Amino acid sequence: MAEYVRQQRKKYCQFCKDDVKFIDYKDVALLRKYMTDRGKIKPRRVTGTCTQHQHDIANAIKRAREMALVPYALPVVSGRIDRRNRS
Repeated sequence: MAEYVRQQRKKYCQFCKDDVKFIDYKDVALLRKYMTDRGKIKPRRVTGTCTQHQHDIANAIKRAREMALVPYALPVVSGRIDRRNRS
């Protein structure tokens, strides 16, 4: 039986496609797409953006963090029980 080989699609920069000139730090909904659920900036290999737009996204996210529009980090919510029995 032949193995199925999944061919990877080339990622393209959405900002270049839409001819975006400026990434606004106040557009929190857009910035959230380029952040993980923990608040970290996603890398280029994941988002598919070009170098210049990834740099602009990172600067906009950092600027939005300074203005307290997006959090620096979110607390870790774990379902594990503390095994040390602290009282």
